[in-house]
Amino acid sequence: MRRVAATAVLTAGLVAAAAVPGAADAQRGLELADAQHARELAGAPHGWEQAAMRVPGAQRIAEGKGVTVAVLDTGVMKGHPEFRGRVTSGPDFIGGGARPGQSYWGGHGTAMASSVLHVAPDSRVLSVRVIWDREDPARKRAEKAAKDGKIGADKESERAGNALAKGIRYAVDHGARVVSMSLGTAEWGWGGYEDDTAAAVDYAVGKGVILVASAGNGGSTDPLEVDANNTMSYPAGYPGVIAVAALAPDGVRAEFSQVHTYNTIAAPGVDIYAARNTGGYEAGDGTSPACALVAGTAALMLSANPKLTPRQVRDILVRTARKPPAGYTPFLGFGLVNAEAAVKAASTATAAKIAAVPYKGKQYFGDGPVGSPVGHPPIDQTMLWVGGGAIGVGVLCGVGAFFLFRRPRARRGRRAAA
Repeated sequence: MRRVAATAVLTAGLVAAAAVPGAADAQRGLELADAQHARELAGAPHGWEQAAMRVPGAQRIAEGKGVTVAVLDTGVMKGHPEFRGRVTSGPDFIGGGARPGQSYWGGHGTAMASSVLHVAPDSRVLSVRVIWDREDPARKRAEKAAKDGKIGADKESERAGNALAKGIRYAVDHGARVVSMSLGTAEWGWGGYEDDTAAAVDYAVGKGVILVASAGNGGSTDPLEVDANNTMSYPAGYPGVIAVAALAPDGVRAEFSQVHTYNTIAAPGVDIYAARNTGGYEAGDGTSPACALVAGTAALMLSANPKLTPRQVRDILVRTARKPPAGYTPFLGFGLVNAEAAVKAASTATAAKIAAVPYKGKQYFGDGPVGSPVGHPPIDQTMLWVGGGAIGVGVLCGVGAFFLFRRPRARRGRRAAA
């Protein structure tokens, strides 16, 4: 997450821009549903994401009761007053020596858990530590090892390589219905596609768990932005994962949000206030809080209807989103998540049924035709005889020439001398 100062607030100019994007922004903009909603945004600079996603309406239907959201991150300071006993800590799969209470332990993860609970206040959070905070000395050591080409020899880097896969499996096996992954290879520094993580994703989806991941923060076009790469980011790029792009208060893509065809949905990602690991609150930017907000929305949906499958959750989020003019764009996916509409649709959705599609064509098994339906005309034998004869003559000529040129050279020389 791209963190900003704790005292940061939305500027008046930024809030005033909360309106329908102009034609020049049509390919990446998001049309606000109506003028009334635009006025709601303009009047709510602090916590604008609640109005943008229509969270209050969704919370009148469900508040996340009975749903556990696993936050796979840098750890969560569960003693923060924000959480009030709603956070359980799982194992630390990445290690590195940092401990709760240190400034570089749980900074990012604490904010993400806070954002989840702001949307789904009755849900519970399972914290599983799988990445380091940016200022963690272990991360700096691992980055140095990678720069020196010693990844294989560095135990911390090696441990980091499979921490995410272990975290996903642990979360699934310990009751999580939603897994929130505000992380990605483009920003957090490990390799790209990983077989063990892909297998863990398949395992989770097979168990009916909803996986949500941030799209990545490398989408800036500013040549001076060090994170501007827009590379493929995992786990957002794995099939079965809901990838979340970040939206700015003016209704367009946040300038850092990565642009890829794996983007499924968008959520607010600028000036999102959340709990701080050292106490109090601060605002942050990034696709990370956008991911956490969507994870909270998924928790509301499951609370309203526990029988929803991962595919149903994704389809409802897509169907109820406030879509860009083009319907889908790699900038914002299918548009801004509409929590109220999604929870309403979830509450009335019927159980998914898996059945074979009946075949309605002709039957070719059992009493079907016994011969081949395809016929061929007879082959003309005349051409075969002509071709065979020509080949035979050619072979004889070749043999005769071979023996003619193999006569001893010396004898020919003596005859010529005589």
